[in-house]
Amino acid sequence: MSPQQSAAVDDASASLCYPVGAVAARLDLPIATLRSWARRYRIGPADHRAGQRRLYSESDIRRFQRMAELVRQGVSPSSAARSVFDAERYATTDVTTLLAAAWALDAYACDRQLDNRLRRDGVIDTWDGLIRPAFDALAARQREGAGCLDVEHVLSWSVSRALQRLPLPVEVDNPVIVLSCMPGEVHTLALEALRAALAERGRATVMLGADTPVAAVFDALSHLSRTAEVVLWAHTHATADPSAAADVVERIGSVMVAGPGWATTVRPPGATYLEGLGDAVRRLLGAA
Repeated sequence: MSPQQSAAVDDASASLCYPVGAVAARLDLPIATLRSWARRYRIGPADHRAGQRRLYSESDIRRFQRMAELVRQGVSPSSAARSVFDAERYATTDVTTLLAAAWALDAYACDRQLDNRLRRDGVIDTWDGLIRPAFDALAARQREGAGCLDVEHVLSWSVSRALQRLPLPVEVDNPVIVLSCMPGEVHTLALEALRAALAERGRATVMLGADTPVAAVFDALSHLSRTAEVVLWAHTHATADPSAAADVVERIGSVMVAGPGWATTVRPPGATYLEGLGDAVRRLLGAA
């Protein structure tokens, strides 16, 4: 063995410095559990050889720790192990890597990247820093003549799934926030992001979704036992109906409107325009 090879082996050995007993004590887990996870799910040193003492690095310990957290939350060990490795595989999610997965029509990779980014950065930062730029890039490609409607739909579906996987809060005291698309409006993704960002902050909402008649909004208000704030979403100028917004103002005294469709539409008195996801969250929480 050359001096360089010997030094490399010594460096690698030095980085694997924890025996299984020390790891078990540090994580408060039975040694048998760690050995079982290492054997079944390959959580542990990748270069371990039979007959040698198994030593664990800090990276191995972090994997065990995350896996233990998931198992304590009720996740099966096999699913927890897959989640741990997925988190490492997709840890460097950016617009380029997300679009690469979308262009490959790889919904699983899109899901994992979005889940990890949402867990790390939260809804608003993920929406503004990853999701919107990805869709803007796809829109630019479509204007150039690229056939990528399928890619857009796969990514939309993955974004919707990722946002819906975030937990729903339970609240009893705050005014209800009703989220509704305007009649004829079928683009719901930004409204789903608003719902998820509010849920992240402990605020529950009533999501009415796409193409909702104003009469259905009024029905929802009549079914609620508490006061409510209403948000009307319009993606295009064609679906931003000032008369419908005025009807809501007449009913409850105010309304909030959101989406690019409202940016160039004359809004009725009592209608507050929400400029972007962060502004919408701040104003709705402030209204409460």
